[in-house]
Amino acid sequence: MRKSLRWLMSLTVLIGTVGAGGAATAAEPATGSPAAVADSAVGTDIKDRILAIPGMSLIEEKPYAGYRFFVLEYTQPVDHRRPWKGTFKQRLSLLHKDTDRPTVFHTSGYGLSTTPSRREPTRIIDGNQVSMEYRFFTPSRPQPADWTKLDIYQAASDQHRIFTALKKIYGKKWLSTGASKGGMTATYYERFYPRDMDGVVAYVAPNDVNNKEDSAYDRFFETVGTKECRDRLNAMQREALIRREPLQKKYKEWAETEGATFNTVGSLDKAYEAVVLDFVWGFWQYYGQDVCADVPDAATATDDIVYQTIDAYSGWSFYSDQGLDPYTPYYYQAATELGSPSIKLPHLKGLTRYGYQPARNFVPREIPTTFKPAAMRDVDSWVRHNANQMLFVYGGNDPWGAEPFRIGKGARDSYVFTAPGANHGAQVAGLVEAERTKATARILAWAGVEAPAVQAGQPLARFDARLDNATDDELKREHGLRP
Repeated sequence: MRKSLRWLMSLTVLIGTVGAGGAATAAEPATGSPAAVADSAVGTDIKDRILAIPGMSLIEEKPYAGYRFFVLEYTQPVDHRRPWKGTFKQRLSLLHKDTDRPTVFHTSGYGLSTTPSRREPTRIIDGNQVSMEYRFFTPSRPQPADWTKLDIYQAASDQHRIFTALKKIYGKKWLSTGASKGGMTATYYERFYPRDMDGVVAYVAPNDVNNKEDSAYDRFFETVGTKECRDRLNAMQREALIRREPLQKKYKEWAETEGATFNTVGSLDKAYEAVVLDFVWGFWQYYGQDVCADVPDAATATDDIVYQTIDAYSGWSFYSDQGLDPYTPYYYQAATELGSPSIKLPHLKGLTRYGYQPARNFVPREIPTTFKPAAMRDVDSWVRHNANQMLFVYGGNDPWGAEPFRIGKGARDSYVFTAPGANHGAQVAGLVEAERTKATARILAWAGVEAPAVQAGQPLARFDARLDNATDDELKREHGLRP
């Protein structure tokens, strides 16, 4: 275990204060789930142990067979470098199995789902799972919001303080994980606090080292899938711009009916084009070659069919003020540190008015942004030379994998694997057999599982359709159309 510096851990724990809205309640009888019965053996209900943490408060507890599931709030400094300058409440959830099991620290990099769910590493190691809402996603937003305090260091420090607080209860091994922006988040956390976690499993994490050089995305769209599929998608996208006038009339009618506005992006026309330009990207991100034939033939499609098809894969509501608002923290980070892709789209030459718009266009004007190119270069260099017990999983047909993390000679016990044909929902389970067995075995080993199970290279927990099946809608709510 790469243990944290104890003096730093003690210092950060002292920052928290007891939340006003969630005082600890009396211990409950240990009835029902095996997890509750197991915790009764140590004499204190697990909920009381958690709520005894300074700054921790309970929002709600939801039952789930074999687990305890808590939705919590934790008091965090707005600025970890100056913790005396105010605090905010950050939501997190805890899927509790047993304090004798290892724990997975998950974040989507976006908002928090308050429905019990289990990420793939949690199932593999049959452990507990802590999920954190990323700072500045509502309701975990300081008031007033100082947007300069939304950066990868501050978010990593949020995770560090939560880990430090909970490690006293969950003393076994810890792994961090996340998909897309969550995979990026897990990587950044490891970069700033490499002694906290015993392993990292980062799924489909983009790595935009040079924000001005995006030719990898162009090469991806020139080769992904079959030529027939690419041509079919490009034709539909082109047709939506050729028919801009009649389709934009439908868009305007929809906006008036729904009360949608376009102040952030600048105009309905800009929003219209942004949605259309996302069509091909959105198709490969969430769908794939197997459903390409379901996309109508653009040459014979009616205006209604073209309009509905774009909506199905991109979503006309996304670039309205109402659609963008939940993702403002993501776009702010893309415009200041993470970077964002720009692709050439030669098949749309002469039809686009704005091109692939930068992330700055999707952040309200009153929020200033300054891009810091050194941030991603630093993380990339650190991963190449210092990665230790890190696993990166990508989808072979996912556009976000065009710029992946890579490991160099300095890396130890670290891997980059790609699931053939997989999209943005790529999993360890989708890897080729040898890589799947290897990845599963390493995850188990990092979690401190006994040798026979590691050698078997199989998940320890049975598949649970309710806990383990994140739907497309859940993925989209967590990730947005961007990562």
